[in-house]
Amino acid sequence: MLRKKYVIYIFSKIILKDKRKMNIQTDKIILLVGLMGSGKTSVGKRLAQRLALPFIDGDMEIEKAAGLSLVDVLKCFGAEEYRAGEARVMKRLLSGNSCVLASGGGSFVCEQTRKLAKERAITVWLKADVDVLCNRTAGRQHRPFLNGDDEKLRDKISSYINEEYPYYSQADIVVESKDEKINDTVSRVLAAIDSYLKQG
Repeated sequence: MLRKKYVIYIFSKIILKDKRKMNIQTDKIILLVGLMGSGKTSVGKRLAQRLALPFIDGDMEIEKAAGLSLVDVLKCFGAEEYRAGEARVMKRLLSGNSCVLASGGGSFVCEQTRKLAKERAITVWLKADVDVLCNRTAGRQHRPFLNGDDEKLRDKISSYINEEYPYYSQADIVVESKDEKINDTVSRVLAAIDSYLKQG
């Protein structure tokens, strides 16, 4: 009898989990935007699992399209062509099927990308302060626009905050990205999306 109750309990949890996945229904892309280190990829992967949607990493798609790492794309082609290529990739991805899409840091600055996102996506800005961003990006060599001396990292990030946050503020939803368990951030993102959809 105890075993039967246990099985029913586990089965009930599975049903509840499935219902939680079904609660948020939209045919739009869930686009995560924010600076490098804001948590777009880590949050995006788990968010996609919770929503039972595919996950796409914008940076990885740029690397696939170029056949080079992000760092090498910047070195070989320069910042202007890097951003142009990024815009082309984002246009293709935002024209695709419903998914959770983690954009490259800075891609939402592009007017074309913001316009497409307005039409095709629900945009979630993972807003992080300078301390969080510094802690998460220090010592990382795969972020092309933050490469260099970590002593200058804070100044670089502060500069990006000043330049790019006005664009990110145009997102549909703003969720603070802070030092906490990823699942906690994901839960707050889900709640924010649910609230946004209910508001119509």
